[in-house]
Amino acid sequence: MEFLRHQGVVIIEKISPRHLTPIERTVQMFERYLRNERMLAEPTIINYLPFVRRFLAERFGDGPVMLARLRTGDVVRFIQRQAPRLHLKRAKLLITALRSFLNYARYRGDIALDLAAAVPPVANWRMTSIPRAIPANVVRHLLASVNRRTAMGRRDHAILLLLTRLGLRAGEVVRLELDDINWNTGSVSVRGKCDQRSALPLPADVGKAIVEYLRYGRPRSNSRRVFLRAKAPIRGFLDQRAIGSLVRNTLAHAGIKTTNHGAHQFRHALATEMLRHGASLSEIGEVLRHRSAQTTEIYTKVDLDSLRTLGLPWPGGAR
Repeated sequence: MEFLRHQGVVIIEKISPRHLTPIERTVQMFERYLRNERMLAEPTIINYLPFVRRFLAERFGDGPVMLARLRTGDVVRFIQRQAPRLHLKRAKLLITALRSFLNYARYRGDIALDLAAAVPPVANWRMTSIPRAIPANVVRHLLASVNRRTAMGRRDHAILLLLTRLGLRAGEVVRLELDDINWNTGSVSVRGKCDQRSALPLPADVGKAIVEYLRYGRPRSNSRRVFLRAKAPIRGFLDQRAIGSLVRNTLAHAGIKTTNHGAHQFRHALATEMLRHGASLSEIGEVLRHRSAQTTEIYTKVDLDSLRTLGLPWPGGAR
């Protein structure tokens, strides 16, 4: 379109700047604060903003946003209405986002009270769930179902191998760049949470799949991202949701039904398989790049053979 306008084929339209509502202006300023001063990761910012936007909409509607009028009751009532509708993890994210925004408002001097302290916590018991891992035989079937004769198939196959063999998070696959792969040493530098870098060995089959995509599937582009969209505009994926969509579509195409349709199930599968083959929790934590050993402890619940030795005999005997 820019080329056609320059040639005079298309009339240059004067587009008036979009009028921002008071809520959008407040949310944009909060977004700049999170990005430039708090240096938060982009996925975290994306997750925070909808909660803050909803809170402001419920409190101020279409009128001016006057943060000085916020009171403890406004915060508590919002949590009481929203938290019961959300999954536990989303509810915890809501709490964190609201506390962050209220701390920001106090930092700016818009409010004098420490309203962040009034945000009620969400009950959170550790080790209450079991990691939902996709079985190893299903993973093999899924990988075999990908049509690697097409450019998109080569891309999807390489992405699935990174998820299954290295346990990468969806966001880590999205942010992977060409310069992150060291072909001489056979390693890949992964940009994880909080922009932390970790060097991982690149298995031969994963490296081969990436090479096949780069040589015979990747569109011509100035982008340094390894994996690009197959359709215009040709660029890297916007965020981790694209990987989740890719996983869901591939599972559906292969006719595989799983309780979990996200990319994280491959990470759980890798940890489960390592545990079954005798790996220690510390080794699993290193591969998955957990910052805390407590995060890895959840996988003790899937080691059923070891757990059976801890079971006490039934008092009434076998029936």
